Amino acid sequence: MPAVKMSWRPTYRSSKFRNVYGKASSREECYEGVPITRNVHDNHFCAVNPKFLAVVTESSGGGSFVVIPIYKTGRVDPHHPKVCGHQGSVLDIKWNPFRDNIIASCSEDCTVRIWEIPDGGLRRNMTEALLVLAGHSRKVGLIEWHPTCSGILFSAGYDGKILLWNLEEGKAVRMFDSHSDVILCMSFNTDGSLLATSCKDKKLRIMDARSGRVLQEADCKRHRVGRVVFLGNMKRVLTTGVSQWNTRQVALWDQEDLSVPISEEEIDGLSGLLFPFYDVDTHMLYLAGKGDGNIRYYEVSPDKPYLQYLMEFSSPAPQKGLGVMPKRGMDVGECEVFRFYKLVTMKGQVEPVSMIVPRRAEKFQDDIYPMTAGTEPALTAEEWLSGINRGPILISLKENYKRPNPAGPKAKRERRALAMKGLDLLENVSPKTDNEFLRMFYRQQDELKRLQKELSDKDERIRQLELELHNLKNVTH
Repeated sequence: MPAVKMSWRPTYRSSKFRNVYGKASSREECYEGVPITRNVHDNHFCAVNPKFLAVVTESSGGGSFVVIPIYKTGRVDPHHPKVCGHQGSVLDIKWNPFRDNIIASCSEDCTVRIWEIPDGGLRRNMTEALLVLAGHSRKVGLIEWHPTCSGILFSAGYDGKILLWNLEEGKAVRMFDSHSDVILCMSFNTDGSLLATSCKDKKLRIMDARSGRVLQEADCKRHRVGRVVFLGNMKRVLTTGVSQWNTRQVALWDQEDLSVPISEEEIDGLSGLLFPFYDVDTHMLYLAGKGDGNIRYYEVSPDKPYLQYLMEFSSPAPQKGLGVMPKRGMDVGECEVFRFYKLVTMKGQVEPVSMIVPRRAEKFQDDIYPMTAGTEPALTAEEWLSGINRGPILISLKENYKRPNPAGPKAKRERRALAMKGLDLLENVSPKTDNEFLRMFYRQQDELKRLQKELSDKDERIRQLELELHNLKNVTH
């Protein structure tokens, strides 16, 4: 079956995420004065959860990263304490999905370390780790926590090995050696039973996450794979890479048959690595290029067109890496569905960027916030290693909902300004292209429907009040 090329021409259809827009934070909400690492390794160098922001920093004589309480925005003290126990540069950091105070790091010193950050953050430099995991013969470039099981961590080194660590025992219990070169990316499916990897040997692999047995393999010389991500329960994986014409490309694959991609799409001719982020709750895919200032986003569907282009968040500041807030850290009252923490090296700044569904949240919006993964693990390490698979334990975000405070007219205007190359529905700005004209038209249609509904609700309320007043008069007479 030949690969299907996906069209860039937008086709508009009913979707609650059609008008999602990106909102950059104000300067007061950013983190400034952060000495972001200048390492050229293709990682994000940033990890975030509802408690803490962690960023790999530039340091001499070893590797370090800074941990900042999430609420402490503004300028960071130049002498802010760091986690600095590694003997070489830190290449990757990841927060434990079930315990917000536990973070893992890996380094050029060939070790993986597990740290426990006290509530409120660090008061002095931390050099003693909870666990030091040594098993790789070369530097360790990637780490990933198991998505549903507590105490299981995977690490990938430049020795071409993947080690499966049981942290309850403090040792590696499996070693996968089916890769012939440096592993570039690892991604788990929803229940953590499958592991997808991309490798410098230009091969895409899907493996059994327990045994390391390769279930599917694709030779990607025509589409040089850089990053791979599972698309939830769709039984598909998505890769970003470079085409044979040296253009950046996205490819969609059937996880049970990697013989040929289902579809391919060329993005642009830039050279930076494309980082893919998939939101399993909204079925939205975000593509952010290293060194770019923009983030493109799409809606993913199991049928054609597989990727529906929505819009693009643009910024003049290039991003070195991006951290992603777990869904349980979203501002539900503002209809925020995704949040990036963007590293801007030249400013020494970490800038939050929120993706927002433009609607009035007078109550909890359950259609855009389905049940999502919580902090309770579904399995112990022993259970998972014995062969049991379970999906994540889901929670509702309804408890996070706080009715937004009514703001002044100016703040409302700013919040309603939709980030589509500066186009604002409330201002008299002429669209420059057919696409912009169509998007403005559909947004205005949505706004008109919203105002009509609001007017109808108010009319109904007036009728109710008139009836109550009439009844009250009858009672008094």
